[in-house]
Amino acid sequence: MHLATLGRAVVGLVALTFAGPAMAQSKNLAPGFTTLPKGAKLVLMPTDIELFSISAGGIPEPKADWTEAALKHFKAALLAKQQNLGLPTIELTSQQADELDEINTLHGAVARAISVHHFGQLQLPTKEGKLDWSLGEPAQAIKKMTGADYALFSWVRDSYASDERKAAMVAIAILTMGRAVATGGMQTGYASLVDLNTGRVMWFNRLLRQSGDLREAATAAETLEMLLDKFPVSQ
Repeated sequence: MHLATLGRAVVGLVALTFAGPAMAQSKNLAPGFTTLPKGAKLVLMPTDIELFSISAGGIPEPKADWTEAALKHFKAALLAKQQNLGLPTIELTSQQADELDEINTLHGAVARAISVHHFGQLQLPTKEGKLDWSLGEPAQAIKKMTGADYALFSWVRDSYASDERKAAMVAIAILTMGRAVATGGMQTGYASLVDLNTGRVMWFNRLLRQSGDLREAATAAETLEMLLDKFPVSQ
């Protein structure tokens, strides 16, 4: 092969090697956004989290004590993680969190829509495959209250099969010779980086799996790491 041709081939291969991950990650980023601006302030919104026990009949039942423990572990993990996010962070007071609860609920609704219509099968043609979602003007209330430029939202639901459910799953597997699979627990999480000037979702990630446990500190921290994978840290 001619040296010039070989050189172009090598350059092309290198370009593809580095472009591949960036292209793969573009689905998680809003058009034109790559990383957080240096010096920007980030407010950590309280995690909207709830844990459930799945009954023998497959009905999810809220568990207040599990949820309380998960909130504690997830918050501790998030505060420990903040120093690796690449910019100054702000934690809300309890009073501020209460006042902004409706916006947190709004995020949960928008995050579920993104999961279904951006990452799921029900793609919206008008979005053209782009991460083009917003919390709208309500997000500006956070900026007014905290002076932050961006907000990190997180929403998590986790469920665990009860002993009765596990026994039912074994019985079903035996009766069907393994052909029918009864569902156990499921961990679902969403994380969003929101521009507080515009309300736009600049980065989004979701977590869907049948493993993980938020009831223990170490495994809660592992879930947070998975949820914040490829977070666009400030360079």
